Amino acid sequence: MSIKKQFLKSKPVCKVVFRLDATEANGAKKVQVLGDFNNWDQAAEPLTQLKSNDFSTTLELESGKEYQFRYLIDGSSWKNDSEADRFVANEFGTENCVISTQA
Repeated sequence: MSIKKQFLKSKPVCKVVFRLDATEANGAKKVQVLGDFNNWDQAAEPLTQLKSNDFSTTLELESGKEYQFRYLIDGSSWKNDSEADRFVANEFGTENCVISTQA
């Protein structure tokens, strides 16, 4: 797993690369990153599966905010990213990841 952030000087946006390793994906066919930034919409575009079988996507998130998110694997199992900035309890008795786009 990894999260990489790139703050743009030209606009108030942070490009965030979300990557789920093949070992973490555990043979998944489809992985999505769902969170505040896409209203936890399960119809959201899935991550791209790479030749290495890792899954990756890049999102532009508004700078200066915090967003909760989790990975949804094959539409049924949730996974957190160990490289999140922090974790918060959710209403389902588990935790959501938090990513901060504050410079």
